Amino acid sequence: MTASVTPTHCPYCALQCGMNLTPAPGGGVAVTERPDFPVNRGALCGKGRTAPALLSSRVRLTSPLVRTGGVLRPAGWDEALSRIAEGLARTRADHGPDACGVFGGGGLTNEKAYALGKFARVVLRTSQIDYNGRFCMSSAAAAGIRAFGLDRGLPFPLEDVPRTGCVILVGSNLAETMPPALRFVTELKENGGTLIVVDPRRTRTAEQADLHLAPRPGTDLALALGMLHLVVAEGRTDEEYIRDRTSGWEEARAAAMAHWPEYVERITGVSVPELRAAVRMFCEPENAMVLTARGPEQQSKGTDTVGAWINLCLATGRPGRPLSGYGCLTGQGNGQGGREHGQKADQLPGYRKLTDPDARRHVAEVWGVDPATLPGPGRSAYELLDAMGTDIRSLLLMGSNPVVSAPRAAHVEERLKSLDFLAVADVVLSETAALADVVLPVAQWAEETGTTTNLEGRVLLRRRALTPPEGVRSDLEVLHGLAALLGVEKGFPADPEEVFEELRRASAGGPADYSGITYRRLTEENGVFWPCPAPAIPDAGAEARSTDPEAPGAFRKTPAGNPAVADTSATGGSGSGSGQHPGTPRLFLERFATEDGRARFVPVSHRPAAEEPDDEYPVLLTTGRVVAQYQSGAQTRRVDELNAAAPGPYVEMHPRLAERLGTADGDAVTVVSRRGRAVAPARLTTAIRPDTVFMPFHWPGEGRANTLTNPALDPVSRMPEFKVCAVRVEAARKD
Repeated sequence: MTASVTPTHCPYCALQCGMNLTPAPGGGVAVTERPDFPVNRGALCGKGRTAPALLSSRVRLTSPLVRTGGVLRPAGWDEALSRIAEGLARTRADHGPDACGVFGGGGLTNEKAYALGKFARVVLRTSQIDYNGRFCMSSAAAAGIRAFGLDRGLPFPLEDVPRTGCVILVGSNLAETMPPALRFVTELKENGGTLIVVDPRRTRTAEQADLHLAPRPGTDLALALGMLHLVVAEGRTDEEYIRDRTSGWEEARAAAMAHWPEYVERITGVSVPELRAAVRMFCEPENAMVLTARGPEQQSKGTDTVGAWINLCLATGRPGRPLSGYGCLTGQGNGQGGREHGQKADQLPGYRKLTDPDARRHVAEVWGVDPATLPGPGRSAYELLDAMGTDIRSLLLMGSNPVVSAPRAAHVEERLKSLDFLAVADVVLSETAALADVVLPVAQWAEETGTTTNLEGRVLLRRRALTPPEGVRSDLEVLHGLAALLGVEKGFPADPEEVFEELRRASAGGPADYSGITYRRLTEENGVFWPCPAPAIPDAGAEARSTDPEAPGAFRKTPAGNPAVADTSATGGSGSGSGQHPGTPRLFLERFATEDGRARFVPVSHRPAAEEPDDEYPVLLTTGRVVAQYQSGAQTRRVDELNAAAPGPYVEMHPRLAERLGTADGDAVTVVSRRGRAVAPARLTTAIRPDTVFMPFHWPGEGRANTLTNPALDPVSRMPEFKVCAVRVEAARKD
């Protein structure tokens, strides 16, 4: 241990719950509560409590592995790094730089995401870099940028949620995916507010709702448009707000009015009385919010679907007002920061566009390279994976397990096998790592320091509590070593604070401006909300630092040194002293981050899913998570307590569907799509629609849900349609 008590954050979801690590009897660390962190106030789910189990050498990698004669064998670091450098250099020499691919992860720290993007563009000179966050909330990001000019998951802190009047929670099962966040919904109801949950399943979260709307999967867009139609028809629009703070209303209204309630009822299965009740509950309070998650986003029309919910918020005057607005519940631990600093195919650090000449010049100057040498945008995540073995011949992968997590996973597995060379850096031997030519064991959350950015846009500091085992290095050390072997000996430090200092400079002036954030501030404060530019605010006194949305002066606009900050409103934070920017907990309170400061309505119309049921595939499949497992399960499936709670895959189905199949609870069933088949036990429940089945996606093998899912991409965000595809369900053959 480096200290008796180390305050830090959970390695899992985007809540980034605060926790303390203390010495455990017999060695290692134990998790204890950290009640001072406002997001979870000490509460932790089972994954957070058991996170130290992954630090054990029993379940993790502690030596590099190299493939010899078709078998992975232990090797030294010099051999392993040399093999990777040789493989990438050979590909670049034989096929050009864009034949080298880089694939990152939404769990990487900001420092790692930044260094990985820089490595791809400066060392490999490849445009082919993306990350698994493309599968997480890219549709919400695209919709937010279209409407507000800026994407930050939540434009307000979670502490605002209990103080609003109504929350519509769309496609989120907080009780399973982010259990400590459920208390904010509970407090909302205790304060007299109401909760509407939109989900085709009656989940544990939906059971808490005052109104549960259960639309047919893939019809969330029609549902939002039907509600907006009623808002207009019932005279519930905020005309003054629309006039003063928005543009594009006439076109968006015309599109919505084509979705009359009875038409929407036929599409969604949600009755007209339910639609009217939802509109009344949302519009009557002074304040209200819509929060979306993967349900509406992981669709081939996810950007438009989220855009429809944003239009509903704008028409009722919610965004940019205290205790109101639209927000997205980010999924992965650093899903927000992971896309802000350069590992996304089309972006440079600070959330800058790769196609913007000014952005290229700024970042190139920080990196000490010619802007002309920076490659342009590359393929999105699935498109990159689909090109493996053809256009992309070698891949460096960090912190992701696409063999389990990617759509059409069997195809992706075959593409990985077809590569000339694959290198994986991970903490465990995941299903993807098992296919690699070289596997590198890297340090974990408790063994290294680094920053993450949670779903609120709050930048946090994870602190090192343990020394990594012998034979383990950090991802930053890996990139430092590879860069040197590939001829770039400077610019890739292994010290995370040194990397963060460069990240601050690279992000300065960008939409996601971290330049006023330091490790010292993050140590002294409970996180700092971006944007936080470095220039001082002369009058940054106590009122400007207030986190109370109703405090005097809390909504004063930040002086504009940075165009991105000029288009938002600083409303507090916990600035650690006079002369420092306090950070920006609440965005848009005076202006939106568009050129004219107005939010933009975007006209959208309902369209079917990419794959609708037919006679051959008559049932809809939707996928999601369970509370005891996380993402591809590469880590959580190695924790005994979590496996005992959720030991394997299953197919959730309505008893009426099971009766037609002659299937009883617990019987094995086969789910077949146009991409493959999966086999798992049936779990019968009336909590799901009779025309729909649900599978969690955490497991490999014959129960792999993503064998079935459709890689049809949203045309704007390039997010695959995980949430809806056509399948048939059969009783499994008994041998």
